[in-house]
Amino acid sequence: MTVIRLPDGSERVFNRPVTVLEVAESIGTGLARSALAGKVNDKLVDLSYLIETDSNLAVITEKNTEGLEIIRHSCAHLLAQAVKELFPEAQVTIGPVIEDGFYYDFSYKRPFTPEDLNEIEKRMVDISRRNLKIERKEWDRSAAINFFKNQGEHYKAQIIESIPEEQTISLYSQGDFTDLCRGPHVPSTSKLKVFKLMKVAGAYWRGDSHNEMLQRIYGTAWIKKDDQEAYLQRLEEAERRDHRKLGRQLDLFHMQEEAPGMIFWHPKGWALWQQIEQYMRQILNQNGYLEIRTPQVLERLLWERSGHWENFRENMFITEAEERYFAIKPMNCPGHVQIFNQGLRSYRDLPLRLAEFGSCHRNEASGALHGLMRVRAFTQDDAHIFCAEEHVQDEVIQFIDLLQCVYKDFGFHEILVKLSTRPQKRVGTEEQWDKAEMALSSALNLKQLDWELQPGEGAFYGPKIEFSLKDSIGRVWQCGTLQLDFSMPNRLGAIYVSEDNSKKTPVMLHRAILGSLERFIGILIENHAGALPLWLSPVQAIVLNISKSQIDYAQSVVKELKNHGIRADSDLRNEKINYKIREHSLQKLPYQIIVGDTEVRDNMVSVRGRSNIDLGLMSLQSLIDRLKLEISEKIN
Repeated sequence: MTVIRLPDGSERVFNRPVTVLEVAESIGTGLARSALAGKVNDKLVDLSYLIETDSNLAVITEKNTEGLEIIRHSCAHLLAQAVKELFPEAQVTIGPVIEDGFYYDFSYKRPFTPEDLNEIEKRMVDISRRNLKIERKEWDRSAAINFFKNQGEHYKAQIIESIPEEQTISLYSQGDFTDLCRGPHVPSTSKLKVFKLMKVAGAYWRGDSHNEMLQRIYGTAWIKKDDQEAYLQRLEEAERRDHRKLGRQLDLFHMQEEAPGMIFWHPKGWALWQQIEQYMRQILNQNGYLEIRTPQVLERLLWERSGHWENFRENMFITEAEERYFAIKPMNCPGHVQIFNQGLRSYRDLPLRLAEFGSCHRNEASGALHGLMRVRAFTQDDAHIFCAEEHVQDEVIQFIDLLQCVYKDFGFHEILVKLSTRPQKRVGTEEQWDKAEMALSSALNLKQLDWELQPGEGAFYGPKIEFSLKDSIGRVWQCGTLQLDFSMPNRLGAIYVSEDNSKKTPVMLHRAILGSLERFIGILIENHAGALPLWLSPVQAIVLNISKSQIDYAQSVVKELKNHGIRADSDLRNEKINYKIREHSLQKLPYQIIVGDTEVRDNMVSVRGRSNIDLGLMSLQSLIDRLKLEISEKIN
């Protein structure tokens, strides 16, 4: 007898082992037709999976989150089959699911063209319509290796050779095409109906730049056509908001080959930077932080003691002088401990909150660099809190409150929270990790936050909480972090005198709210499509004259605005006013102030807001009051 327990609590009893599909058929023909896979005792399996013992079963359909992932995984195999039919000499490598889609890497003698992609997509549609049954079989390791070698698929043979001996080798076949995969997959190609190929990019075999450059074809797949259309519209909107394009259009910054992954800030971009930094500095001052500055270059011995040399060496820029090795700092924490160590600290000094707008460098791979979002030189709104163990929970809670306040001021109200626990490569004792993980999870629960667990994703020195923002078009950006570290203070000799006169090692909280200022500015630009709120705009108001006779008045208006702390400029060119209005509208400025003979005579100004909103005539003082109120309230 085989007892199958279903999610609604009901049971199905069979007098023999039974497949997932047979269980679905016993429930109803509608469920059997829509079934894509099964989840047996929380493990995803194919519909053909044979259940031999009493088990829990959920039948996976398009309505389940896992259903979409299985469709995307199966579409990767559909892509590979189409490529092999059209380009038999191409070798297939790997084809995983990614966010919103899938990709597959191929080795081929020439680059794939846009015309190739069109033909591949058409062939995928054709294979889908053939309604090919997708079958899983387990193979002997040697037989599988020989099978792929005989087909000229040397990459697949390498993959199998690298799979641990204890793992099962499973191959999936659909028509004449067979691929290595763990699965599960949909039961037939006819289940794959809504997909689109997006682009081709380069990718090194196994991510190693010493290996062959492969061609990665990206695709997207969905349950419904409407979902795919909405996704493609979001991509178009994201393209319109691309901070790299807007950075050039708005004259904020640029990058060039002589400084890869590093930013040249223009006056307007630096004004935006300064506004954010000054805001954050005020927030830090109000919340008990002491601002410091530490060196850019520190000797190797310090990085060895901190654990970075062993665990982070490949990401560090190294230099040498007078037969001594130095590293340009990739992070600020070891330097902050050195400041803590100057003089004997007392328990009365704790918590000690040291903050730095710390300039860091990390040797990111050139292929990973992406505008402001992924750079080699960046500045963190970094701080480290040195405290006793009994302070930890209060400090974590206070930081969460502070972070939520800051994000609200920048116009972000939806915050996603994840807790990352001990990674395989780490320092410190298991007891320290137990205490650290418990402290962070308890604080999140006390704040009654919804949070997700990320096992094994913590930093090498401690668990961390990650705070992600959802922007105006639904994208998620990970920004803030809080990491609890019992290890580094001890490694670097940090101590304080406790109330009973014994010497103790402080706990160290690593924390950042914005993360990288460069990346946060990129997020802001894209979130607002370049139309930054007034309090952040590099130029808050532009004064435009209609003719030469208003030049003096226009200049006096600019001067008065600046006297009230408003970032104002003027455009006094001998151009038609409509031309100037249109040009500055493209610069997405919050306010345009037009002065003609009437405005001069009545000592007034005509005001236009964004999107050509005519705000009419008003006194200069009324305009100043309006702007100062909007700035102070940080209206987004």
